[in-house]
Amino acid sequence: MTDHTQPIRFFHRGRIVDVSGVHPTRSVLDWLREDARCTGTKEGCNEGDCGACTVVIGELAEAGEKEAVGGLRLSTVNACIQFLPTLHGKALFTVEDLKAQCTRQRDRAPRDKQTAIHLHPVQQALVDCHGSQCGFCTPGFVMSLWSTYEHHQDAGTQPTRQQLADDLSGNLCRCTGYRPILDAGQRMFDLPAVRLDTEPVVAALQSLKHEPSFDYAAPLGQRIDHFHAPTTLAQLAALREAKPAAQLLSGSTDVGLWVNKQFRDLGDIIYVGDVAEMKVVEEREFDGTPALYIGAGASLENAFRALAARVPSLTDVWLRFASPPIRNAGTMGGNVANGSPIGDSPPVLMSLDAEIELRRGERVRRMPLPDFYVDYMKNKLEPGEFVQGLAVPLAAMKRQVRAYKISKRFDCDISALCGGFAIELDGDIVKAVRLAYGGMAAIVKRAAQAEAALLGKPWTQASVNAAKLALAQDFKPLTDMRASADYRLLVAQNLLQRLWLETRAKDPLPVEATSVWSVMPHAVATAEGV
Repeated sequence: MTDHTQPIRFFHRGRIVDVSGVHPTRSVLDWLREDARCTGTKEGCNEGDCGACTVVIGELAEAGEKEAVGGLRLSTVNACIQFLPTLHGKALFTVEDLKAQCTRQRDRAPRDKQTAIHLHPVQQALVDCHGSQCGFCTPGFVMSLWSTYEHHQDAGTQPTRQQLADDLSGNLCRCTGYRPILDAGQRMFDLPAVRLDTEPVVAALQSLKHEPSFDYAAPLGQRIDHFHAPTTLAQLAALREAKPAAQLLSGSTDVGLWVNKQFRDLGDIIYVGDVAEMKVVEEREFDGTPALYIGAGASLENAFRALAARVPSLTDVWLRFASPPIRNAGTMGGNVANGSPIGDSPPVLMSLDAEIELRRGERVRRMPLPDFYVDYMKNKLEPGEFVQGLAVPLAAMKRQVRAYKISKRFDCDISALCGGFAIELDGDIVKAVRLAYGGMAAIVKRAAQAEAALLGKPWTQASVNAAKLALAQDFKPLTDMRASADYRLLVAQNLLQRLWLETRAKDPLPVEATSVWSVMPHAVATAEGV
């Protein structure tokens, strides 16, 4: 028997479904395949890397939300690492829904205009362009392309080939190769349109919206595990203070792996994904200083989008941070709180003088982000305290800012190291400098010795050489499966050299001069002509 107070309720296959009795850590993927018998969604890596399990989550959009589709916010996510209770109050779309869309559109057309549409344009384009061989990964590609299709059809636009590649960066194919898949992404807009009927979905989600905050429970052996989903910041703070040992959950992009790969027992869970106040990304003043405030529950996609809108040089690290399904689910607050030494958000935020905001009950305190980390996976959070948000001073964004990610695979890969840099010059003198590195120590931290070697000095090759030598005093990197210690130190020095080449007072190199992408159109054209 369970003592759950509510069933998990969400929209799926044209209706609201109620689910009870499943453990709070049961994944959406396992429920789809084993309980709902929707086996189109595949299991590949079971850790959010391959994209074979990609599904689309629908939520009610805010009024005036730019990227909404018919009143819905559609986001790709990895079903393998999402816990089923996180679907409560939302809509779940899988590859099975596309056939239903075709049937519904055909049946609604006048009889003399009905056509035999058997495949959705996304699927038909993949057939036409030979975009599938073994086909195992294809449903994941279909759902990513379907999300792209719906967004662009709604906006009356078509994606460029590079935009398609970015949208598909979380879907891996090992046999077809990406050219025919990208061809299909362009071809799908040439076929007769088939659109999602959002009206019944919005109506269903509106009906679920009026239900109270969600609390769910189910047994694990002789024990009952609870999944708490508060809807206000005050509720979250009180619940966290009362249950300091409960596992906080936001996007599940890390915690999901604890269950799938490490078989960890999480016990009670406090989910922050339903707290709207935690998702805000807006400009505020802190002690008279204007800042960009990023709620800890804001998705990585929204947080990086806001940063890149103000600092365009951060676009590259934004698009290369994992993949769209991970960025849609994961949060910047979670990435910071996790404290991974190879996290990509902290170096960027440290270079921008970000402060972290912590809350315990009614008490709120802030500190510079570098002060938050103590040692490997250890921080200054107190029992019952949680990360509430991040504040990035707008003044820091006026400096010359760069972020460089080094990884074995360009897209959707973990960094060997990542650097976040900001420099302000007075003439040719370094007035302010921030050099933050991830992957170089047990924690992400600033290179204090290298910064000291530059501050107040001319921004010259000689000063850069001195700072390079100082990096060896700041860091003693480790050798692991991603890179050797010598490689990491050399690359860290080379990134400092790149920063100087791009920002030196005399004849700075344009971005295209230090990026392979300036020659890519020719390379792609040559390859596709073979």
